[in-house]
Amino acid sequence: MLPKIINVTVKDVRFPTSTEQHGSDAMHTDPDYSTAYVVLHTDSELKGFGFTFTLGKGTEIVVCAVESLSRLVVGKSLEEIVRDFRGFYRLLTSDSQMRWLGPEKGVIHVATAAVLNAVWDLWARAEGKPLWKLLVDMDPEQLVSCIDFRYITDVLTEKEAVDLLLKAQEGRQQREDQMLSEGYPAYTTSCAWLGYSDQQLQQLCADALRGGWTRFKLKVGADLEDDVRRCRLIRQMIGPNNTLMIDANQKWDVDEAVSWVSRLAEFKPLWIEEPTSPDDILGHATISKALAPHGIGVATGEQCHNRVMFKQLLQASALQFVQIDSCRLGSVNENLAVMLMAHKFKVPVCPHSGGVGLCELVQHLILFDYICVSASLNNRMCEYVDHLHEHFTSPVVIKDAHYLPPKDPGYSCEMLDSSVQRYQFPDGEVWLQMNK
Repeated sequence: MLPKIINVTVKDVRFPTSTEQHGSDAMHTDPDYSTAYVVLHTDSELKGFGFTFTLGKGTEIVVCAVESLSRLVVGKSLEEIVRDFRGFYRLLTSDSQMRWLGPEKGVIHVATAAVLNAVWDLWARAEGKPLWKLLVDMDPEQLVSCIDFRYITDVLTEKEAVDLLLKAQEGRQQREDQMLSEGYPAYTTSCAWLGYSDQQLQQLCADALRGGWTRFKLKVGADLEDDVRRCRLIRQMIGPNNTLMIDANQKWDVDEAVSWVSRLAEFKPLWIEEPTSPDDILGHATISKALAPHGIGVATGEQCHNRVMFKQLLQASALQFVQIDSCRLGSVNENLAVMLMAHKFKVPVCPHSGGVGLCELVQHLILFDYICVSASLNNRMCEYVDHLHEHFTSPVVIKDAHYLPPKDPGYSCEMLDSSVQRYQFPDGEVWLQMNK
């Protein structure tokens, strides 16, 4: 018998990363990496752990949203949930009163992700498998039954999704073996946060090169001349053959983005990430078309609300790299929909990661994408940020700039009790000390 959920607890856990400018970019100048951390308690020894990522202030609002959703979860057995996971997803996202707060966007949706992440973690633990392996071992029909196809059937039907998965079964075992031995290719954002000095950037970049990194992302968008100087600096550091990406974090208007990035084209970035408002689908399409002659693609998705917006971005040829996020979308269920749509449109998935625990989560999704969906590593890589992994019971393992597949059962969501207690806001030891 699978366990029954008898209680849901959620805590506001924040890390003061702003003190050293970790995570700083053109729009988020002082982020404190934080989580709304969820634990599903059951009538057995099993627990499910999940979270959603925030930047500090406002995490208490997400906590309130999780508490509001918890009444839909308590009393449900895991067997009942997974037998109709699509129905359970809709239960959380389509409550006739709470959906008014979204629907399927904003605080209520990231809170939904936290709860669903915990449910997926509980399911994987109950099966004794890491989440990526749970997904890989599902037959296509069962996997597709977890997805809500509402609003996307004009581009992807349930039957098409099953057919895509069936077609990708050829060579699946070889790809799984390859991932177990080699891992999934990663790129680093840790070297070039916007608040870092040139000296810090150079030192971190040199260290990364010695560690085998060949793909680097640089934050841009605050000052054009400063961006020119920093792009030149990092390109000189990494050489002409390594890969450079740039990320503006939504800083510009559309015409400004085209002009600014055209000025940086000499440094040959593979993509410009989030050049304008994440909601401006047609703006992204305009930028994509304008930058194509420079050989620069557009990447976005880190703050894309839901599968419907991804559908439109793909329909409009508004992005050349899809960036899924494990906590912005409605957990695994909705990310599965986006990965399948991206595959149909032949656009590579390169997940957003970093923050608190996003690396731990998204590694599972991108492993599944390669093994069971895309079957390709062309122009594909997963972001890695070297922050805060020490606070998790099953931290990511990076070897030769590749994610090695997790082996512990679950979704790699569980945090150390000591870390939760020390960094809980506002009463944890760290925050009491800082606020003296």
